[in-house]
Amino acid sequence: MAQDGVDLSGVAGRYAFALHELASERNATGEVTQALAAFQRLLSESADLRRLVESPVFSAAEQVKALDAVLSAARIGGITANFIRLVATKRRLFALPGIISAFQRLEEKAKGVVRAEATVAAPMSPDQEAALRQSLAATTGGKTVSLNVKTDASIIGGIIVKLGSRMVDSSLKTKLNSIRTRMKEVG
Repeated sequence: MAQDGVDLSGVAGRYAFALHELASERNATGEVTQALAAFQRLLSESADLRRLVESPVFSAAEQVKALDAVLSAARIGGITANFIRLVATKRRLFALPGIISAFQRLEEKAKGVVRAEATVAAPMSPDQEAALRQSLAATTGGKTVSLNVKTDASIIGGIIVKLGSRMVDSSLKTKLNSIRTRMKEVG
């Protein structure tokens, strides 16, 4: 099942779609997006919380009780808190990171945001990143671009850009490999 290019197959996709529909109906997508991002930060910062979410050893009641304390301390309430409790009750807490990711993609799609990933050999200056963002926005017809820049010295130079399902690899490493292959064919 796909919704406007977002893969919603699997548990995470179905739950994310349901949450996005509910949040949209209640005009609360912004609030839910912020609350999910806050919970995602908590997950990345706390090994204990990750263990609670990932481990099947804890009962649903134990997970809900622990989550109530976490949600209260993080001031996460409303639709998001109720949703996280429901996921725990249904013994699907392990899927929560995937649900959050799928929800973010649905929200980006709803707002017309396109994800892009750039891999460069050395860190980009703010001006270079802004120019790349502008170029990508022009390529998408003026849509807002969410750009994630990664550094990978192994590409030697140039850039690899992934925009949606398209990829442009103009890295020096790829060009050198291409030359090497052609030289082997000739020789």
